[in-house]
Amino acid sequence: MNREKKILRQTLSNRIVHWMTALSIFALIISGLGQLPLYKRYFVTSLPGAEWLGDYFSTLVMHYIGAIGLLFIIFYHMVLHVIKKEFDIWPKKGDLKQSFLIIKAMMTKGKEPESDKYLAEQRLAYLFIGISTMLLVITGIIKMVKNLPGMQIPYEVIFWSAQIHNFATIFLILGIVGHLAAFIFKENRALLPGMFTGYVKEEYAKHRHSLWYNKLHPKAKQECNIREIREKAN
Repeated sequence: MNREKKILRQTLSNRIVHWMTALSIFALIISGLGQLPLYKRYFVTSLPGAEWLGDYFSTLVMHYIGAIGLLFIIFYHMVLHVIKKEFDIWPKKGDLKQSFLIIKAMMTKGKEPESDKYLAEQRLAYLFIGISTMLLVITGIIKMVKNLPGMQIPYEVIFWSAQIHNFATIFLILGIVGHLAAFIFKENRALLPGMFTGYVKEEYAKHRHSLWYNKLHPKAKQECNIREIREKAN
């Protein structure tokens, strides 16, 4: 905890993973749409500075660079968290129900259930985006390998890889939109500074992520229990 009564929620490593993943996926989506090609068809290339989006080889190079960046950061993220045994973001039993209760509380201004370091809907969003990304990676590798000299891949594999790749792209875009839409709720905006500076306000963590806060500050949990006992006694 620093002097401004803030708590470190996201380490530098987590922030690097988050933003490198975001940049890589952004590059992949922009270049992938150019490979279809959509930009010429809908006259996007006629816009100032957008001519290069219609060049197949430019978007192809961009796609490969984005893919390399994404593969590297996925490997780093998985290995690091397995080594450190940090699985806070992994979905837990009852997350669907808790997500409903949290969203309901935000919409009705009611009381939210106690949450850990990550909200239930954040853990579900992580799983959804993670599965979509892994489908893109696996099918993307198949699509790349089929272009290598001497490679013979069955037509069915190529066809379904392309279909799954396209659908996974749509799901990923929807996941990203949903992820950003979460900040429509005022309660979620307090999380934004954590992805830039790493810190969130102590009061926010104490009231909205009480399970996590109590792990960091066991004494605070004891004091809270004592207050509850006194309130019941009165």
